[in-house]
Amino acid sequence: MAELTPKTIFEEKFPEKLKENPQLAKDVGAVIVFEVSGPTGGTWTADLTKSEGWITSGAGVTPKMTVSVSDEDLTKIAAKQLNPQMAAMSGKLKFKPFDMALAMKLGKLF
Repeated sequence: MAELTPKTIFEEKFPEKLKENPQLAKDVGAVIVFEVSGPTGGTWTADLTKSEGWITSGAGVTPKMTVSVSDEDLTKIAAKQLNPQMAAMSGKLKFKPFDMALAMKLGKLF
């Protein structure tokens, strides 16, 4: 597998996981914008209301929630080196507006 970066997480890992289990997208059923800070960061939109083509680069639509995280913390979460709940409680992972139910559903993508 390619080096784990925000780009590979959003453009390879998430789409693969969603293709393997399309029910994950249905379970979340919302538009989420990820704002990733840091040198390898960027902005990605996950439209989990669609049946395919879920992840796009940039933020072109109004999301139900925006998730903010650093590139370093995102890669640690994706590599299972950082628990997403602990990251949220320590302020490394921020949700706006905060929707606990939606945040918990998002955890399944990781």
